[in-house]
Amino acid sequence: MNNPPRSGGGSWIALLVGGLVVVMLIIAFVVFTNRGGIETPDGTDVSVDIDLPRPELPDAPKMPDLPDVPPVEPPTMPQPNPEPAA
Repeated sequence: MNNPPRSGGGSWIALLVGGLVVVMLIIAFVVFTNRGGIETPDGTDVSVDIDLPRPELPDAPKMPDLPDVPPVEPPTMPQPNPEPAA
């Protein structure tokens, strides 16, 4: 019961590559033939007016006065004292 070795297993790859080549040829044909393509414009002289009126903004609201803060003394650190003698 010796099975003969399998051959021709790579034919699906050839089919895949062939299909991709056909698709690329169709795309290239459509791109490069330009059937019913885009018409070239008559002229490229374009006049654009970009002068915009300067907007007038309302006056900004007045900032409120700061509240009076009572004076505060900075914190103090206790001074290290020598170690008491035993």
